[in-house]
Amino acid sequence: MNTSPTKTDDAKLSWTAGNLATLDLAACTCAPVLGPADVGRVADDIDVWDAWPLADASGAPVPWHGGELWFALTAPMADDPESRHALARIHHFFREGDSFRHLGQTLPEGFSPGSREWSGAARLEGAQVALYFTAAGERGESHLTFRQRLFMTRCTLTENQNAPFGPWSAPREIVEPAGPYMAAQESEGRIGEIKAFRDPFPWRAPDGTEYVLFTGSAAAAPRAFNGLVGLARMDEASGSYLPLAPLVDATDTNNELERPHIVEHAGRLYLFWSTQAKVFAPGITAPTGLYGATAERIEGPWHLLNGHGLVFANPPSEPFQAYSWWVLPDLSVTSFVDYWGVDDASATEKPEGRTRFGGTFAPFLRLSLSGERASLT
Repeated sequence: MNTSPTKTDDAKLSWTAGNLATLDLAACTCAPVLGPADVGRVADDIDVWDAWPLADASGAPVPWHGGELWFALTAPMADDPESRHALARIHHFFREGDSFRHLGQTLPEGFSPGSREWSGAARLEGAQVALYFTAAGERGESHLTFRQRLFMTRCTLTENQNAPFGPWSAPREIVEPAGPYMAAQESEGRIGEIKAFRDPFPWRAPDGTEYVLFTGSAAAAPRAFNGLVGLARMDEASGSYLPLAPLVDATDTNNELERPHIVEHAGRLYLFWSTQAKVFAPGITAPTGLYGATAERIEGPWHLLNGHGLVFANPPSEPFQAYSWWVLPDLSVTSFVDYWGVDDASATEKPEGRTRFGGTFAPFLRLSLSGERASLT
């Protein structure tokens, strides 16, 4: 695979402590507080988190049998919800209105090159489903590691409402860490502190050029806070993606700019990512929330939304309420219920155990976008 980096420094946006110093926490937009009626389990035996739809090239969910097909990370329910990351598998769901129905595990056991499956995206191309995902660890490993690789597999979409996917093709690694991107291959680590090469998201430019965005870490800054929104462009001859300069560089600001994705709206590109309060560098106070930037084209220049990047945060009294936001082209926003009902604005650590853990789809929210301004409606 050709992994020679292509330099596009004019596309890079530096996200700095100075940008976040302009953030007035008392005035920022916050999601509404969730109550018991908002936290409905989708299944009795699994927890659900990071979710994405089977989408068309614009990112809009594809209509299917009067609803939509969605994917999410899942794990068997456990006394410690934080253990789920070591057991994660992609499952698929049928969404109809505000409800989700669990259909089953998406990829067969032993299929993934990793020991776990982490987040990605899915696109319908003709009758073919292209599923992009992160292979975490190594298949068959006896000790879980944190190696992360980006893969894609295809299958035919069927009309069977209970088994919508045909046989999956052999997974193909689409881009390897090179140039500005650090390989994520730690043998030990903690969620939030490990380095990143994950969360692939395909995006097609108006001229037909194919790109993939991903969560990365800066090779030039091998330290605790070196998060990137990575970018690679498809080479038509080989079908592989060539790494480009990152869209966003948060070195010395933040460690994880997770699940980056682009939405086109009113002639502009809007780039979104999720991050948590605990992964900002010391001295930076910013909440867990959805962050973003905007540009007229992928090459930039990119500008932080609202001047500091924050689109909206969890409510102050519920700092862990939801996470992993995903914006759709109609500006609706999905996420999952993390730890809710905490009612403690001073809390800096998530509660232990699963008493307050949601592990399910959160109610959808809706954005308002205008130029470089973004807020909840």
